Amino acid sequence: MHSLLALTATALAVAPLAAQAQTPQPPQAQPPQATSARAPKLLIAISVDQLSSDLFDEYRPRLTGGLGRIASGTAFRNGFQGHSASETCPGHSTILTGAHPSRSGIIANNWFDLSQARSDKAVYCAEDERISGSSSSNYTVSPVHLKVPTLGELMKAATPATRSVAVAGKDRAAVMMSGQRPDQRWYWNGKAYVTDLKGVAVPVSVAAANQAVAMLIAAPGLPLSLPADCTAKARSVALGDGKVSVGTGRFERNAGDARGFRASPAFDGMTLALAARLIGEMRLGKGSATDIIAIGLSATDYVGHSFGTNGAEMCLQLHSLDRDLGDFLRLLDAERIDYAIVLTSDHGGEDVPERLRLNGVAAAARTRADLTPAAIGKAIGAKLGLSGPILIGESANGDVYIDTGLKAADRRRVEVAALAAYRADPQVEAVFARAELERVRVPTASPDKWSLAERARASFDPRRSGDLVVLLKRNITPIADPSRGYVATHGSPWDYDRRVPILFWRSGAVANDRAEAVSAVDIMPTLAALLGIRVDPSSIDGRCLPAAGIARCPSR
Repeated sequence: MHSLLALTATALAVAPLAAQAQTPQPPQAQPPQATSARAPKLLIAISVDQLSSDLFDEYRPRLTGGLGRIASGTAFRNGFQGHSASETCPGHSTILTGAHPSRSGIIANNWFDLSQARSDKAVYCAEDERISGSSSSNYTVSPVHLKVPTLGELMKAATPATRSVAVAGKDRAAVMMSGQRPDQRWYWNGKAYVTDLKGVAVPVSVAAANQAVAMLIAAPGLPLSLPADCTAKARSVALGDGKVSVGTGRFERNAGDARGFRASPAFDGMTLALAARLIGEMRLGKGSATDIIAIGLSATDYVGHSFGTNGAEMCLQLHSLDRDLGDFLRLLDAERIDYAIVLTSDHGGEDVPERLRLNGVAAAARTRADLTPAAIGKAIGAKLGLSGPILIGESANGDVYIDTGLKAADRRRVEVAALAAYRADPQVEAVFARAELERVRVPTASPDKWSLAERARASFDPRRSGDLVVLLKRNITPIADPSRGYVATHGSPWDYDRRVPILFWRSGAVANDRAEAVSAVDIMPTLAALLGIRVDPSSIDGRCLPAAGIARCPSR
C-alpha cells in the first residue's frame, strides 16, 4: 500500500521545499500540550465525503490510526446533515457556515433556473453562470451562490492576519468550506490540483504535488493487500443484468487511469500530502493569529459510488484513510503545531441494492427507468394534451420543475397531475409542492426527530428549489442502470444518508463519547466559541455544543 509519508516524500523529491519543510521522518517529539482555555494556532476542518455514521460505527473498533485518534476526543456518533438533499455541495456548505441549505442557498449539487438565456438551464452549485460560455458541466468555479459567510471569513474579518486555506478532492468541497476570498484554495479537476483564485502564485507545494500525482497516474496501480478483517467483505456481487459486479476490487488500475486513481485510497493520500506540505510551506499555525485549513477528502465518496459501501473496496479505503490521517497528524506533531481538529462528513451513503437484498433488506431496489421527471412529464403531457418538456429534473429523487413555457392554468393542471402520479407510485414515499414547503417552518428540534416535510424544508430555497420535491422510499436507489456509471449513491432523506459522525479533538482531549443527536450546523458556532468570535444567533441555524468540551459556549 501507499502511505502518506511516502507520497509526501515523493513530492519533496520532485521539487524540494525551503529549509523549513524537510522530508518528514517518523517523529519522536510529543504533540504540544494545549488547553481548551486557549485558542489553537491552527484549526483543521476535515470532511470525509460519504463517511456515514453506519460506516464509522462498524469500523471504529478497528481504527488505530488518525481516525481512531480523532475519535478518541469528543465523538458525536449521531451527528446529522439534517436536510433531505443529502448531497456533496449542500453538506459541505453546512460545516463551516452554521447554516442549513434553506439559508445558505446551496440546495443541491445542481438545480435548474428555467429563466436563463443559455440552453443549459442547469446550474452547478459552485459555478458562476454569468461567465460567458459557462455551463453546468463546463463551468467557471466560484462561491457566488453561497449566501452566508464561512468561519474562515469571520476569522479574517476579526483578525486580518489569519490565513484561510482549503484543499480538497472536489471543487465544491473546497469552495463551500472556504467561501469568499481565502488565501489559498486548491482542488482536483480530474488531472491536477487547480485554483479558481485570481492572481495567486502557485505554491511550490502544489507544483510538487501535481508532479507527484502525474507520476502516480502514469504508472499502473498494483492491487492492494487485503487486511485480515476485509476478507469476509471480499465477495463478488452481480449488479443489474449481471454486466457489472463489485465486492472484490483491490484498486488495481491501468497506467494513465485518472478516474481509477480518483476512486482509490491514493487520492485521499495525495490530498492529505498536499495539505501537509501547504501547512509547512505557509507556516500555518506559526503566525500571530489562528489560521484555518479546510480539507475535503473525496475518495470515500468515489469508492462508495463505484463499488458500494459494504465490500472489500470500502474496507480497504477506510483502513487506508485511517493510516494516512495518522501520518498526517504525526507530521503536524513533528512541527509542534498547536492545532485543533473537527472531522465530519457531508452526507452518508447506502450500499448497492443487490447486496442489501443478500443481507436481508428485501425492499432494496433500483428505481424504474420511467420514474424520471422527463418520463413522468411525457406521460402527463400526453394525458393533458400538452407539448414541451413538462417536468424538468436531474433525478427521480429531489427537485422537479414545471416547464415555465406553459400557461399558468396548464402549470396548475400539471402540478395536480404530477402530485397524483408521484403519490400513487410504489417507489415514492412523499412529494411536496412548493406551497406546502413554504408553510413549513425551518426545524429547530433535534434533527433525528424531524418529519419528512421538515427535512425537505431545510433544503428549500424559494428562488432555487423546484416546484415539487420528490422523496423516494427507504432503500430505493435512484440509479436504474448500474452498468452506465455509478452503482450506488446517496441523496435521500433517510438516516443512512443523513447521519454522520462529528468528532472534535485537541491535544490532551479526554475521551467523550456522545449519543445525543446534534447537527452539522452546530460545528461552526462551536468552533467560533473556541476562537472567541461572537456570532449573532439569528444569523445561523446551529448552536454551540458545550458537550464538545473544546469551548465555553456563550449564553443565547
